[in-house]
Amino acid sequence: MVIVGYGALNGMDSVIALAEHLNAPVATTFKAKGQIADAHPLAAGVMGRSGTPIASWFMNEADLLLVFGASFSDHTGIYEGAPTIQVDTDPMRLAKRHPVTVPVMGDVAVTADLLKAEVERSGSAAIDVKAEVAERWRLWRSEKATRVLEDNGKGVSAAALFEALTRHAPEDAILPVDVGNNTYSFGRYFEPTGDQRVLMSGYLGSIGFSFPAAMGAWAATQEDGPYKGRKVISVSGDGGFGQYAMEFTTAVKYGMNITHVLMNNSELGKISKEQKAAEFEVWQTSLVNPSFAGFARACGGMGERVKTREELDAALAKAIAHNGPSIVEVITDAELL
Repeated sequence: MVIVGYGALNGMDSVIALAEHLNAPVATTFKAKGQIADAHPLAAGVMGRSGTPIASWFMNEADLLLVFGASFSDHTGIYEGAPTIQVDTDPMRLAKRHPVTVPVMGDVAVTADLLKAEVERSGSAAIDVKAEVAERWRLWRSEKATRVLEDNGKGVSAAALFEALTRHAPEDAILPVDVGNNTYSFGRYFEPTGDQRVLMSGYLGSIGFSFPAAMGAWAATQEDGPYKGRKVISVSGDGGFGQYAMEFTTAVKYGMNITHVLMNNSELGKISKEQKAAEFEVWQTSLVNPSFAGFARACGGMGERVKTREELDAALAKAIAHNGPSIVEVITDAELL
């Protein structure tokens, strides 16, 4: 199995070519989400707590892990017991978290090309797992379809929101995401095209990251280069957006073409979940919120409020098509992650 981290970003063509020659499934860390399209016949999705059962399945079945540009963070959960080749340009990253079988200091693309050439020279046979990858995706998408329809009468499910966003986001969109349960759900359910760019806080440590990051990303879309003219769609919870909400007026002032998808459950959901997991009483995580859609309109932008699954498509389509700052406030069920 091939596992890629954010450090493999600029070497993905070579890594994918190696994986295709080996017929090896390719999973990503959460920070590397989108570096390979989920529709690729060898893609296994994201590893770890924000990940898919597909990635977990193949990691448990693999007889070798070939890891490019990943830091082995606890969040990713790379199995320690499997033989592992780790490739990184930074020697301080090699075997930092736990021992690996073969540490390789080298450029990701150069190393992947050399490995591919050697495998081709040796004539080694590979087991074609594409049919198994497709079957695992079929099972997971069937499960996701079930979750899309879940409704406790308390708001929209995360599965429904990100199924709709998968369909509506432009194929080359830039997607800054925040910190919290909203982020984990994005990792689990959103299916990237491979041409989209996902941005996130390192190790998911900075709540409130996504909208300021979206403003920076928008600035990059105004310059000549690979990001010029691309749509920026950021994602957060209500707690994260609340920390930098007044920056929306800056986005209005400069006409920033940003769509912000805001999951509003009136709660710091991740903190509640952690308190429950530690068997504590849930303490001081509830929030009193304004209508964020109304706030967006009061600032001079567009605001759409979604209370049911049936309203998602129209609201997302309208906001993404809007040439300027917009907020799609989705009332979500904190239990349907």
